[in-house]
Amino acid sequence: MILLFKILLAHLMGDFLLQPTSWVKNKEKRKIKSKFLYFHFLVHTLLLMVLVFRIEFIPYAILLGVIHILIDLLKLYLQSEVTKRIWFLIDQILHIFSILFLIILYDNIIINNYSLVPQFWPILTALLFLTVPASITIKNLISIWTPNTNDTKQDLENAGTYIGILERLFIFLFILIGQFSAIGFLLAAKSIFRFGDLTKSKDRKLTEYVLIGTLLSFGIAIVTGLATKYILGFLS
Repeated sequence: MILLFKILLAHLMGDFLLQPTSWVKNKEKRKIKSKFLYFHFLVHTLLLMVLVFRIEFIPYAILLGVIHILIDLLKLYLQSEVTKRIWFLIDQILHIFSILFLIILYDNIIINNYSLVPQFWPILTALLFLTVPASITIKNLISIWTPNTNDTKQDLENAGTYIGILERLFIFLFILIGQFSAIGFLLAAKSIFRFGDLTKSKDRKLTEYVLIGTLLSFGIAIVTGLATKYILGFLS
């Protein structure tokens, strides 16, 4: 179980936090000729080696890194502007399956826990997922409904991303400490401040777009929090 969360943590860090948008665009343009594709491989492989921190795991880290790049290449060559959202989901599903495949191969080796309690790894993995990875996932899921806007300012877009991350982290914390009523208060507070302005703007499409994004954000945070709490019950 701990091995799974260490590898998932490496995946989340390598695929989302440590992969700049410039790398993604270069890979989409140059595909197998992109140098950032191979930088991406090195980042993933090194993260796996550092987090697992066992000499005998090195060949498995390299193997998973190679599989990761092959999956990325499959997506790069088969996706189009229309199917990019679908291929994002397929790509992530294939990565999860490849991680499970590696764990099966590595099943008989005991991983050092760095003297940290087992609960540390699922909590850290969940917290990391609820930041940038969840934001990117939500953005891809609702990209089909992205409204056209003439607003050229970037402040609101960036603020919306940070607000989403903070609200998911708060919800996760509230679930872990059993304060479910606080989630309702958070949703009510956001509704007052956010949807009041949207209603005044009389932009129905934008209002519905933000509403879908908010409900997805809350839903992902709640499911992640409940799943983590369920897993922690087994580890305690």
